[in-house]
Amino acid sequence: MRHESQAALCQFLLANRFQWLVTGAAGFIGSNLVESLLTLGQDVCGIDNFAMGHQRNLDEVEKRVGALRWSRFSFSRADIRDMNDCERAVEGVDYVLHQAALGSVPRSVKDPIATNDVNTSGFLNVLDAARRGGVRRLVYAASSSTYGDEPNLPKREERIGNPLSPYAVTKLVNEIYAAVYARTYGFASVGLRYFNVFGPRQDPDGAYVAVIPKWIAAMLANDDVHINGDGETSRDFCFVDNVVQASLRAALSNDLTASEVYNVAVGGRTTLNDLFHVIRDGLAGLGVTYEKAPVYLDFRAGDVRHSQADVAKARAQLAYEPLFDLRAGMSEALPWYLDFLRAEAQRKSN
Repeated sequence: MRHESQAALCQFLLANRFQWLVTGAAGFIGSNLVESLLTLGQDVCGIDNFAMGHQRNLDEVEKRVGALRWSRFSFSRADIRDMNDCERAVEGVDYVLHQAALGSVPRSVKDPIATNDVNTSGFLNVLDAARRGGVRRLVYAASSSTYGDEPNLPKREERIGNPLSPYAVTKLVNEIYAAVYARTYGFASVGLRYFNVFGPRQDPDGAYVAVIPKWIAAMLANDDVHINGDGETSRDFCFVDNVVQASLRAALSNDLTASEVYNVAVGGRTTLNDLFHVIRDGLAGLGVTYEKAPVYLDFRAGDVRHSQADVAKARAQLAYEPLFDLRAGMSEALPWYLDFLRAEAQRKSN
């Protein structure tokens, strides 16, 4: 089924009630999926082992959706590396949105074994449990890191290069397993290759923080902003609401006969130098002044130099249309980042 507009997609879900499983439900993207599904009147179960997720994310979703919608959510502390946990989680589920993973290229370089254990073995557990459990569709978080050293821009789904990190290897293996399960068992799934997602509930703390929350935190504290390399590295930054839209469209599409992968991004290209100014200007509009110049460091191992998505396939097959570019997404995200960071500073000072 195709829903050509966002309004049509929402109306369909408001009129039809399904059971959804979100793995990694307490994480950044996972909690945004949970919130959107509950807002649209769906029944949702979530699992997380809190290796990457936070209880505070679920607490925030509960406050935002209200008691009635929250009553349609059930949660279990579970680990995708445990097949028994996966089998229990998929019972009675129509659609699985698989977000549980160990993210971060630097993390994978430091600990490739743990990354493989979660992202490859854990993924296979979810995939197999979903197949045997009669799930209608599995939609999983793939990654733009799969493109590796493929030099052409924009990135197109059929053209990939050599992986540049252990993390990228795990995400490529996910796609291979998904394709094999479609050919061998007739179980078609969808991988969404995310390009630098940002937005509310993205973790701004910890050893492997993404660039946008890290820089916002630094500017708010008037600390140095560090840029790896010369600042001309470019990315296709994607607001989380675009990811939610693509996930729901991928789950509900009934036109698939084989496992597919789609780019999920805006189709834009922003250098780190430009990103610095977008964030600084956005904060200035909210009353936060930052006057320091960025500090340039060495290039980071495993990083891709340039990344930009071609989203034509998702547009054509899923009716996906990114509704937020970088600046629009940043205007939505910055107030949340500021509120969270200020609350955390206040909490730590008490």
